[in-house]
Amino acid sequence: MFEAKRQNSSFRMMFNLAEMTFHSAARKVRQTHRNAFMAIVVSVFQSVLFIAAFYLMFNVLGTRGIAIRGDFMIYLLTGIFLYLTHIRALGAVMGSEGAASPMMMHAQMNTIVAILSSALSALYLQTISLFVILFVIHVAINPVEILHWDLAFMMYLLAWFSGCAIGVILFALKPWVPDLISIIQMIYVRANMIASGKMFVANMLPSAMIGLFDWNPLFHIIDQMRGVVFVNYNPHHSNWEYPLYFSLAMLTLGLMGEFYTRKHASLSWSAGR
Repeated sequence: MFEAKRQNSSFRMMFNLAEMTFHSAARKVRQTHRNAFMAIVVSVFQSVLFIAAFYLMFNVLGTRGIAIRGDFMIYLLTGIFLYLTHIRALGAVMGSEGAASPMMMHAQMNTIVAILSSALSALYLQTISLFVILFVIHVAINPVEILHWDLAFMMYLLAWFSGCAIGVILFALKPWVPDLISIIQMIYVRANMIASGKMFVANMLPSAMIGLFDWNPLFHIIDQMRGVVFVNYNPHHSNWEYPLYFSLAMLTLGLMGEFYTRKHASLSWSAGR
């Protein structure tokens, strides 16, 4: 009898957590625009502008020849969209409400729900944007052909997950040194414009240069994505295990740091800023 009661209580706690996460994620989606549909349109438009800018840059500089033999638009998407998914997940988690936020005064609301909702809202917007862009390319430009859809989607989720994991680390440190963490975020985002490897093919890099990019989990994810998308590309300098283990380690350290920060959070921290 007592065991059944505990199970019911645990199930209700899980249901309440999922419900809070859902409503908080919906609120996050609406933050960019009061209309949820327009929020999705804005996200799609931003992604299209980013891809169009790189498409023009590749054509103006005459560097299309370094791309993998196949659909050039899919080549751009495998690099640019994973980069956007990674940095937007990082930014969304970093922008979550902290322990001193007024949102924490609501019953059952906590920082874990805030982090989950921010991460899921970023994934939702990016996934809708991805499907819309792929549909337009398939209908208006060329039929989309992907070698392994399931593995490609796994790489997409891994890019999102790694961004969330790094975001949790920065989120835990942000209340202590907010200005420094903002600078670190800006440097990381700018550095990944090159270090992610989205603008070149990893197999074409000289061996002496591999060490400059091998530390970056996003570099591995993008290279592995191209390996499962294109039939004539086999990655030699990357693997998917490293980004996964790296992200799990970062997430663990980040949650430990967030727990410590939450115990010492104070509304007066930002009073002088």
